[in-house]
Amino acid sequence: MLASSPSTRLRSIDALRGLVIVIMLLDHVRETFFLHHQVGDPMDVSATDPALFFSRLLAHLCAPVFVLLTGVSAWLYGAKAGSRGAAAGFLAKRGLFLVLLEVVVVNFAWTFQFPPSVVYLQVIWVIGLSMLSLAALLWLPRAALVAVGVVLVAGHNALDGLHFAVGEAMHVPWAVLHDRGWIVLSDTMRLRTSYPLLPWIGVIALGYAAGPWFKAAAAVRQRRLWLSGLTALAGFVALRAINGYGQAQPWGLQDDALHTAMSFLNITKYPPSLMFLLLTLGVGLCLLVLIERAQSAAWVRVLCVFGAAPMFFYLLHLYVLKLLYLAGEGVWGLNQGKYFGVDAMSSVWLISALLAVALYWPVRWFGRLKAERRDIAWLKYL
Repeated sequence: MLASSPSTRLRSIDALRGLVIVIMLLDHVRETFFLHHQVGDPMDVSATDPALFFSRLLAHLCAPVFVLLTGVSAWLYGAKAGSRGAAAGFLAKRGLFLVLLEVVVVNFAWTFQFPPSVVYLQVIWVIGLSMLSLAALLWLPRAALVAVGVVLVAGHNALDGLHFAVGEAMHVPWAVLHDRGWIVLSDTMRLRTSYPLLPWIGVIALGYAAGPWFKAAAAVRQRRLWLSGLTALAGFVALRAINGYGQAQPWGLQDDALHTAMSFLNITKYPPSLMFLLLTLGVGLCLLVLIERAQSAAWVRVLCVFGAAPMFFYLLHLYVLKLLYLAGEGVWGLNQGKYFGVDAMSSVWLISALLAVALYWPVRWFGRLKAERRDIAWLKYL
């Protein structure tokens, strides 16, 4: 049966990765050309236009799904190589590479400042550190790895009240692990820990622990994915309904049903609350099943192109967006106060669609190069 073949399973992973990459493009277009309507974390429901709210909410899928799939892919890499040692070695090297890439290449794409006064430690940084962490954790028995993942994902909100002031010994490590903040290196340079690490270690550990599902028959795998996804979504609804543990900001009835729904879905990303991870991972696991069942569709094949070369796409789109912004500013000036931008979210969606089409061709070229030139070792890191 086609659905149970290894290549098919990898196609579904690539397609889901491609989907969240395209969604990420939408979010980064928003951050480039709609920054004059910046949103908080969580968002202010009463002051945020629904089109902006749901566009941002959609983008919440990106990091959790990508980190989870990184864990799955690490298990598949180790299974193909025949040892956990091979997976650990690859994770360690790629993790270090991603940390360096974030600091040197990605940060410059956002700021175009050298030397930088601020280094933003964002999603590539946290994926790199999560990979380094998984390189150590994957030696645990699978049950212990699941336990670590569940404790970190479900338990980290219990630490929300723990803070360390600047100058205290734990300020820097805690800013990296859990408490999003600033690390001052000198009078001219600061680090911003935009993605606190601790819960993301839990997500990548759970992804790795789910890896063996992708060796099972399609029906078994899909049943497990459905059950896990629906359980996560049910947990989100139950805990959120009672304003229980896992999200500091309660929801409440608003002036209409739409804004009440927005309040219910208003979740925290930095660091990702339990509610954030239950909702996004639950949706992601269900999407993985739906994509696998639709694997012969043309849109799945298109998404696979983006998902087969994710890092290349990531770097390419950041630099394209920065150059487009500078070009727009040069032609039209700062037409939105301190920023150059567009007037409506519909324009953000249109720009995103046009860029996805334009970037498809170079990404497809690089994906083919990566597949054909396995003798070029560094290509596998992109």
